[in-house]
Amino acid sequence: MSDRTLTAANPPAADAPTAPSRHVDAGDAGYRKDLKSRHVNMIAIGGAIGTGLFLGAGGRMANAGPSLFIAYAVCGAFAFFVVRALGELVLYRPSSGAFVSYAREFMGEKGAYTAGWLYFLNWSTTAIADITAAATYAQFWAMFSSVPQWILALIALAVVLTANLISVKYFGEMEFWFAIIKVAALVAFMLVGIFLIVTQHDIGGHTPGLANVTDNGGIFPNGMMPMLLLVQGVVFAYASVELCGVAAGETEHPEKIMPKAINSIMWRVGLFYVGSVVLLALLLPYTAYSSGRSPFVTVFEKLGIPGAAGVMNLVVLTAALSSLNSGLYSTGRILRSMSMSGSAPRFTGVMNKGGVPYGGILLTAGFGVLGVALNYVMPDEAFELVINFASIGILGTWGMIMICSLLFWRRAEAGRVTRPGYRLPWAPYTQIVTLGFLAAVLVLMWMDGGVGRTTVACLPLIAAALVGGWFLVRRRVKATAEADQD
Repeated sequence: MSDRTLTAANPPAADAPTAPSRHVDAGDAGYRKDLKSRHVNMIAIGGAIGTGLFLGAGGRMANAGPSLFIAYAVCGAFAFFVVRALGELVLYRPSSGAFVSYAREFMGEKGAYTAGWLYFLNWSTTAIADITAAATYAQFWAMFSSVPQWILALIALAVVLTANLISVKYFGEMEFWFAIIKVAALVAFMLVGIFLIVTQHDIGGHTPGLANVTDNGGIFPNGMMPMLLLVQGVVFAYASVELCGVAAGETEHPEKIMPKAINSIMWRVGLFYVGSVVLLALLLPYTAYSSGRSPFVTVFEKLGIPGAAGVMNLVVLTAALSSLNSGLYSTGRILRSMSMSGSAPRFTGVMNKGGVPYGGILLTAGFGVLGVALNYVMPDEAFELVINFASIGILGTWGMIMICSLLFWRRAEAGRVTRPGYRLPWAPYTQIVTLGFLAAVLVLMWMDGGVGRTTVACLPLIAAALVGGWFLVRRRVKATAEADQD
């Protein structure tokens, strides 16, 4: 029975006593609870640490200077609000359909349809970006430098797809070790960085310390506007923090595991993102960093440490594969939830004997194959072309999570549902301010011009595609709901 059916049948009166959700998402059936606490904890941190830090921080530091740490701190706070709001909904009713299932409960099938396809837009385009990045990073090594980029992209997709199709346990293990590599690299860098600052060790002719900031224009060397314009890019460095909410549907005792995993995101963001950027600013002047090059590699190269560039390239490659791994996993679960209600193709709802919704995973991988073709046709522009459309998807997904959280709060205030003990603080103001922040990011994208402005200009086309798609599936959605009621 779908949760739409239960919503339609006998809705509780406004003055009824509070009670937990009676909704059941048909898309939750058949999953195995194979994700352990260590998996979920590392999925949470792995989702918060990606190529946005390992690679993207270099170009952003060069543009905004040390003020980049402010952008990371502000965006990190809002990312935490989003995942905390999702965590409250998960504790209210765990579901592999996650925010799509909650949108269905609080906004109806149109809301679930919109949330799901915006999420698919994010991850289908991100999958193309991820395999493009993986292929680019692999060519760093001499043994792969002569291999065409599209072949490396295809290999990356095939390896991660295979692990996802076998079982959720393989996904969890792969993501666990991907996250371990990323965390170990950051911890090693921070320990080395602190040692260099304390000992005043020379780094390529520069003495680490506060003078690298004060003697080079201060925190805002180019003014405040470059930092504000970079906020749009920094937001997407946090994309996939919502992944732990999807994983809750395949976790034993999510009420115990999820609060700990979500709460840990805040201090990890502060330590790894903000801490790393502050260290980078203290170790070298901001002018020493450049786009298209990992800032961590820049520091180690100036130290003259042999092999540092190769090691960091491996870490960045790991971050790209981790993102692809997460995207295939989460879209498979989201599309299954949608398929059960009729708003996604039927084949995306099928599962194999291992409890894996392989139909949805293959659909996302299919867009990855398009990315392989894109790498063949235009290898130099493939990454930039797709990553901006992914940005629209993640803004839409975060926005839908906060709207669901706000509607959930309203129902709780009316006494129709019970909020769990683990809650988003300062509701409803937190949801409203976060939605305002996401809208401001769109404005900043437009103000930045270039590809960002073009992407925002495509919003009417995306909206038209969603409306057109709804008219194609609405009869099947209605028929599915009626069949569930019989």
